[in-house]
Amino acid sequence: MVKKGKTPVLTATEARQLLNSIDTSTLIGDRALIALMCYSFARVSAAVTMNVEDYYQQGKRSWIRLHEKGGKFHEVPAHHSAEEYLDAYITAAGLGDDKKSPLFGTATGKNATLSAERMSRTDVFRMVKRTGEGSGIGIERICCHTFRATGITAYLENGGTIEHAQAIAAHESPRTTKLYDRTNDTLTLDEIERIVI
Repeated sequence: MVKKGKTPVLTATEARQLLNSIDTSTLIGDRALIALMCYSFARVSAAVTMNVEDYYQQGKRSWIRLHEKGGKFHEVPAHHSAEEYLDAYITAAGLGDDKKSPLFGTATGKNATLSAERMSRTDVFRMVKRTGEGSGIGIERICCHTFRATGITAYLENGGTIEHAQAIAAHESPRTTKLYDRTNDTLTLDEIERIVI
């Protein structure tokens, strides 16, 4: 039985460094998409199948509706940072009116204008590698799934429970959620460093 996943995880500092390094002068939604995956624990496939209407207001709060495996929907409140990045992206890209259009379209041309074509998981993987190169954290350490694992680990490090992480991530079993939990990595290293020879 696998007890620990192999997905690379960023520290909270590295994740913040990556988000801060992203150029937002174009309409490309790199920062919004990465923040969405970090703060909602979204699978990349669930993120790229979102339409504009899947980011919506309910009362005073913004919500995210993710299209999960098996045609299921999973709704989570938007973290304030994800909300900030998504709002800025939607406003800059002028996506507010066409609720049925893809939230994350592919970028075309020199001016990186957004097309009506939905980003694929491969598009996101290339974007993640490109973004990683410019961040200074090392491209070999990140992939699309990194942001789901990073969000879960940061949540657990800050006192969140595995049960709530499971609910946010829409995992069927807490064992799956525990595969993303890297909070014991630093504890293990600290304990190993106690071996003074």
